[in-house]
Amino acid sequence: MVAKLHSRYVSVMDGFTVVGVAHNGADALRAAERLRPDLVLLDIYLPDMDGIDVLRALRAAEEQDTSRPSTDALFITAARDAGVIRAALRAGALHYLIKPFSRSALQEQLRHVAALRTRLDELGEARQEDVDQIFGTRPPGSRELPKGLAAPTADLVERTLRARPEGLSASECAEAGELSRVSARRYLEHFAGTGRAEVTLRYGGTGRPERRYRWIG
Repeated sequence: MVAKLHSRYVSVMDGFTVVGVAHNGADALRAAERLRPDLVLLDIYLPDMDGIDVLRALRAAEEQDTSRPSTDALFITAARDAGVIRAALRAGALHYLIKPFSRSALQEQLRHVAALRTRLDELGEARQEDVDQIFGTRPPGSRELPKGLAAPTADLVERTLRARPEGLSASECAEAGELSRVSARRYLEHFAGTGRAEVTLRYGGTGRPERRYRWIG
């Protein structure tokens, strides 16, 4: 029942498709070999082996077959022991959600995984700022703004983005924040460039794509 529930949470999200469900570790490994998923959702507690051993086996298979695409892993489990969480991290998990959690919490993590994969695909040579954003290791106070951008305006644009989880354009942000469109666009592009906002293109009646921004940081 839990697997069906989580599958439903995933399947209703744009850009995600559930390609398989397994109820034990052995079946999960066979399914991963056959289906080559981009992401697996793993529990720690499985009937035949724990989820960390499943992830280690996936990583070992990827090392043996270099043509095999890498599979990301997100743990969704009731296991709260710090040692288990540390082991999951060392095995290569992207994140770890402790049950019970809400539908929105899982979907937010899935959006984060999608944004991370997109960001890595788009990166050629990474800057330290890119690496800090990807690994989530940026220390407090280190998010300095580029020259010409002001903290109060950045905070205003951030609040505007957060208030519109469905996303907005530079024109809509400018109107909501009482800014010029050029100014709003500069801050939005800064947030997109630092991994705190996601950019999508929407085509309207003019045929020209409109850039839309959604807060993910």
